[in-house]
Parts: sequence; structure tokens; C-alpha cells
Amino acid sequence: MSTGRLDLVLRDARIGERVTDVLITDGRIAKIADGIRSGVEKVSLDGRWLIPGLWDEHVHFTQWALKTRRLDVSTATSARQASTMVRDALAAAGPLAVDDTGRPLTFVANGFRDGIWPDAPNLADLDAAGNGVPIVLISFDLHSVWLNTVALELFGHAGHPTGLLRETPAFAIENLVNTVPDSVLDPMVNDAATDAAARGIVGIVDLEMAWNLESWQRRMASGTDTLRVEFGIYTEHIDRAISEGLYTGQRVNELLTVGRHKIITDGSLGTRTAFCFDEYPGMAGQPDARGILVVPPEQLAALLTRSTEAGLRAAVHAIGDRANAHVLDAFEALGLRHGRIEHAQLVTDADVARFAALGVDASVQPEHAMDDRDIADRFWPGRTANAFMLRSFADAGVRLVLGSDAPVAPLDPWVTLAAAVGRTRDGRDPWHVEQALTAQQALAASTRTDVTVGEIADLAIVESDPLASPPEVLRTQTVAGTLLGGRWTHREL
Repeated sequence: MSTGRLDLVLRDARIGERVTDVLITDGRIAKIADGIRSGVEKVSLDGRWLIPGLWDEHVHFTQWALKTRRLDVSTATSARQASTMVRDALAAAGPLAVDDTGRPLTFVANGFRDGIWPDAPNLADLDAAGNGVPIVLISFDLHSVWLNTVALELFGHAGHPTGLLRETPAFAIENLVNTVPDSVLDPMVNDAATDAAARGIVGIVDLEMAWNLESWQRRMASGTDTLRVEFGIYTEHIDRAISEGLYTGQRVNELLTVGRHKIITDGSLGTRTAFCFDEYPGMAGQPDARGILVVPPEQLAALLTRSTEAGLRAAVHAIGDRANAHVLDAFEALGLRHGRIEHAQLVTDADVARFAALGVDASVQPEHAMDDRDIADRFWPGRTANAFMLRSFADAGVRLVLGSDAPVAPLDPWVTLAAAVGRTRDGRDPWHVEQALTAQQALAASTRTDVTVGEIADLAIVESDPLASPPEVLRTQTVAGTLLGGRWTHREL
């Protein structure tokens, strides 16, 4: 893969308040000055804003690519309505393909949000929708699945009373339904990567729950070259990674880098499995009333020690306040620096300070606050001042990195930025606006480079000022061009 063309000049580029020219040579910014004359290619930006290219720091890229081809039931306001949407989609699809035994292939839909439904996921509704077709609905937060009777039998859970499976069993089923031939999946991934570049994205942290090294090598060798990719490694693959000598920050090729060891310690708010100090309303006396701790302290310490000694830094999923305390305890006991917690959705004030003291990064997804505000009000009552905190982290000196968690939220950095700055969507009043970031803070948490001489030319060209636009304008920002190492990955100029 080439680093890009030599001597590209971007004329009349707006960098902050200044309109000037930018010379890019061999993939890097070589000069910023008025009236640059050299350049094999000259492109006028006509005063459009030139900003660093954007990163999405937490995605599940295969699942995002697949979701774009599946029925989205996220707008359903009840189990009955979600089932009706599935029934209507099946009727519109006509005869489905069958497997070697003549059974219809599994129908998969994404995005159900049962946390505030008046009814619960159940077999009767989904069985009525399927007419003998195996159906799997994946929740919006990926932590639960809802199956009909045929699918329960197919995936080894015959006799389950409701069809709703959570956490580890849900992940296992998701991995099965998300396994499609490379010849089918790779074009989907390439399309999704092209779409991401069109939104100004130059890089992603891919935390797909799979072994992703060869997958990305294959895709890049076949021409998928619009994104830089850091791939995470889950615990079930950590022995393989260590045996192959992989370490965090290792460059596999020009665009592919080894990422972090991903550990999931608890569940999610939407599935009511995030591990908390307080019980969830209505769950008193139940075994998981405070959520689920997937990895106990001694196991977490052993995992962190093993991967850290091999040069693999940690990215630990923790959503509930007790889960976050649990992870910080482990980091502190082991004396680990450069740790990273994914999500950090409910955190005590004392633990915000510990994030800063321990040098732990907070990898957060601002759009989740917009998706989950009603669920949080219902299931974390009296504690939402400590939910989806952004400004508190920033004020404490914690390093923030922003992402989408796609397919949980759209893989669109402008949606992320708008949620971080505005804390609102769909015309609703802002939710805990005291936790909003400034536009400058949000942009800094979404980029890895600057528009300065000597930097790699990972750049985005946008129509409106990202530091001065209101949230509703940010959310629909127009991207006129994206450059990756000085090479166009998206261009409308």
C-alpha cells in the first residue's frame, strides 16, 4: 500500500481562524504557508475547515457491517411490536434460503431495547412471527439475545421458558450467527470501511469478539485500505497471541496494528447485568440483583499479569460502578499504568479521582447516554449524576477517548461529537448537561494527530466549523474529503 501521492497542495484550507495552503509530501504535512507554488496535485478547499482525521476508539466492525444488512428493531416499543416487525420482514422477504437439511436459514435482527418495554421478550410472540423459521434477535447492547422455539432447539437451548438469553450464552449465539463466509463478509466490511471514511474517519479500534489478525490482513491485501485498524485480542485468544509474539503497538503492516487485551468484567445497563453497588429496582432477592461480575478479582489479576508481562496492555470492559471499582483495584494492586477501561458508564466520585491518579484512560461512548437515558433513570435512580460522566473525567485530568461501540450506536464520529457536546437528541432537553464536553475537548478525544508540519497527513475536510457548530449541525456534518497518509479515501471536491 502506498503512503500516498507526492506533493499534494490543499489550497485555501481553513485551520482555525487562518486560511492558508498545506503541502503534503510523501504522506506527511511538509509545509503550511500562504501561496505554496509547488505540488503535483492542487486542490482548493475554498475555505473549508481542515481538521485531524477522526478515530472511533471502540467498534465491533464485523457486527457493524452485518447490522447494515439486517432488520433493525430498535424503534420497537414492546415485545409484541418487535415480533410484528419480524413477521412483516419475513413476509416481505418471501421464501428464505435453506441449509443442507432443508431447514430455513436463521433470520437475524438487531437492536431490541427491552429495558423499558411494558411487556417482556417471550416465546409466544416470536413463535407466532416465525412460522417455523429460526429467529434470533440481538439486543442493542449485544449482551442478550431473544430466540424463538425453533432457534432455541437449533442452538442447544431447547426448553428455555422465555427465549431470552444473557451474557455468555448470548455471546456464543451471536458468534454463531455472525459467522458468515469470508467471500460474503469481506465485501460488507469493505463497504462499511468506505462509509466510515466518508464520515471523516481515518482509524478504528476493532474490538470484535474474534481472532482478527488474519481477517484484517486478508481484507487489506484484497484492497480494503481506507482505515487504520488496531485489533483487540480477547482472553480466549490470549495464549495464541503470546505464542505468536504479538504485543500492543506492534505494526503488522502500514495500516494494521496490534491493540489491547480485551477483558469483559460485567454486563450492561440495558440487560440489567452491569455490576453495581446497589440493587436494580424490582430485582431484590434475585441472585443477580446487583448485576453480574464475569471475572472475579483473583482471575482478573492473573489475566492482567499474564498479558502485561507479554507486552499486551489492557482494555477492560466495566459499566457498573462496582465493576469499575473492581478493575481500578486490580490496576492499583498490580501497579499497572497505561490501563484503559471501556465504557465506564457508572463511576463513583472517588473512583473518578482514581482514574486520574492511576493514569487509566476512559474509553467512553457519548451516544450511549442518549440511547440509555430513560433506562438509566429507571434502573439507576438517584445515581444518574454519576452516569455517563464526561466532564467530570476531563476536569479530573483523566484522558478521554471517544467511540461509538458500533453496532450499539452508529459508526459516525459526528453523532459521537454531538452527543458529547450537546447531551441531547431528538429535540429533548439535555440530560445532565453538566457532563457535556466542550467541542475542543470532544474533538481532541476523537483524534490522534494535529494539523501541523511533520504530522502524518490523516486529515478530514468539513463544511462547518466543528468547534463552533451547534450539536444538531455537528450530528449531520458534511465531510468533503478524507485523507489517509496523504491519500484520498473520500473526496467530493
